[in-house]
Amino acid sequence: MKTIKGKFIDIVQKRVYDAAVQIEHGKIVNIKNIKEPQGHYIMPGFIDSHVHIESSMLNPSEFSRLAIQHGTIATVSDPHEIANVCGIEGVDYMIKDAEKSPLKLHFNAPSCVPATDFETSGHVLNSKAIDKLLARDKVVALGEMMNFPGVIYNDPEVHAKIKASIDHNKPVDGHAPEVTGKDADTYIKAGISTDHECASLNEALEKINKGMIIQIREGSAAKNFDALHSLLSSHPDKCMLCTDDSHPDDLKHGHINKIVARALKAGHNLFDVLRAASLNAATHYKLNVGMLQPGDPADFIVVNSLEDFNVTSAYIDGELVFDNGRVLFQVD
Repeated sequence: MKTIKGKFIDIVQKRVYDAAVQIEHGKIVNIKNIKEPQGHYIMPGFIDSHVHIESSMLNPSEFSRLAIQHGTIATVSDPHEIANVCGIEGVDYMIKDAEKSPLKLHFNAPSCVPATDFETSGHVLNSKAIDKLLARDKVVALGEMMNFPGVIYNDPEVHAKIKASIDHNKPVDGHAPEVTGKDADTYIKAGISTDHECASLNEALEKINKGMIIQIREGSAAKNFDALHSLLSSHPDKCMLCTDDSHPDDLKHGHINKIVARALKAGHNLFDVLRAASLNAATHYKLNVGMLQPGDPADFIVVNSLEDFNVTSAYIDGELVFDNGRVLFQVD
């Protein structure tokens, strides 16, 4: 049995206390209060709820070696970029390469290959191909539905893809910038549950009120944190954090941890921020990622302070995978 001590951040019970976390067979078996004051913090690892790993110009296993250094232990990735070039073979490559890494890398079935009928691409993924992808355990959702005109105007192939995801009991990710009013009603009622494209607070609030979860995006290409971060306080159960695109020069210096630190500096509640950085995504996508509760997979990180969120170590399924600047796993 392993025992890790620290200031324990319980985002479910909303408590912080000195504790010893006991781990056996890759799971949390007990969390004990201790009297000795601890100088570092134990908390759930971060989840990037929407990212295109291809934009890092790294394969998934190498992406993992950078992301783990910043406390990211899981992702939900839409491989539509490689799918547009290589089709199912490209998606297969991403999933297979991700298996080299201990990080819990999950994938979406790319919904728009090509994005619309007005574009050409190397391959086409129709609803039958999407249905087969959604049957896989590593595929946790239908990827961002960029073809919002096809949703709104009842394109049968678009709706067949959405139905396939619903039939597999998996969520449908959205992509509907500036789609509001009656068009938003139609888009959301089709079964689409998230949107990472909101650039204004009014748009985000409208979509939340109509049932959506908003992914607050702060990545290399698009930066919406300033416009949307008030949602962390007003609707902590209706938002997640994501980068969408993380270029390698940015990923080298930080990932979701940078958004978390920025949100806390903006005055948001610790538990609300950490919920958006981990629990909400794990719940929405039904990920087997632990939240530091007894019986959970022992997935967590240790940070030196709640100001800069420098990660000193990370554990996945009870195994130490990052420690004091050293990545402890190799990929071929």
